Amino acid sequence: MSKKQIGVLGATSLVGRCLLPLLKKNGWSVRAYSRRKVNSADPDIQWVQIPLTPEELHDPTGESDKIGFWICVASIWVLPDYFSMLEKHGARRIVAVSSTSIFTKSQSGSAEEKSTALKLSSAETRLEQWSADTGVEWIVLRPTLIYGWGMDKNITEIVRLIRRLGIFPLLGKGDGLRQPVHADDVAMACLSALEKTDIVNRAYNISGGETLSYLEMINRLFTALGCRPRMIHVPLGFFRLAVAMLRLFPNYRHLTPQMAERMNTDLVFDHTDAARDLNFHPRKFQLSSNDLPE
Repeated sequence: MSKKQIGVLGATSLVGRCLLPLLKKNGWSVRAYSRRKVNSADPDIQWVQIPLTPEELHDPTGESDKIGFWICVASIWVLPDYFSMLEKHGARRIVAVSSTSIFTKSQSGSAEEKSTALKLSSAETRLEQWSADTGVEWIVLRPTLIYGWGMDKNITEIVRLIRRLGIFPLLGKGDGLRQPVHADDVAMACLSALEKTDIVNRAYNISGGETLSYLEMINRLFTALGCRPRMIHVPLGFFRLAVAMLRLFPNYRHLTPQMAERMNTDLVFDHTDAARDLNFHPRKFQLSSNDLPE
């Protein structure tokens, strides 16, 4: 019996890397799309390098080339660029990963962060409109702070800073609440949303299995590194100056002062609906050695 076919956009992303083996294990044959060229001998994963413009992607050559199921783990705002391709491939259902930043950054003092929230909102709206026009079913997942495998852009950067300085600069008490969610759990939610075909056209917030303060989150990172937690409390003005200096370097251009200010802001989202409909039961925030960057 032939395997079920699925297309994955953003397959080399952190969640994508967690998702591909999960799909294989559950009987899916994957066409994995990525900007990067990937060479693989795996017969169950066909890699496709995305050209400069999605319009250059080949059209399906026949019924055997059609793909009805899709998951987008690339930034959701690029998804509308592929609507035409998805239609040509006979898409029937798509799961797209967005972010709770659609809420937390919408009122930010940073123009960049407001722009991110707007792009997320616009992409979700365009997906709903496209779905209404084409009849393609959609599920949107909005994870909180994603971490895992030493590849994320959040926890990993903090770990590297602690390794470099031996301390962590803390603004205020660091009492803002967080719910870090592991990339493996986000991948599991994607699979469940794909296969729970009785659930259609809905968005779900998916948060981690534990709510803890920003300070406690940092303490656990020290513990994972085998170090005693060491904090230095610094004023906001110093943070702003430090961020401005760091942004001169390409690897830190995503940093904003608002990131530090949110150390004392609760970023908490209920995932009761996802637990009920998608059997989503994420792990607590406990890093293994595999979750630390090299």
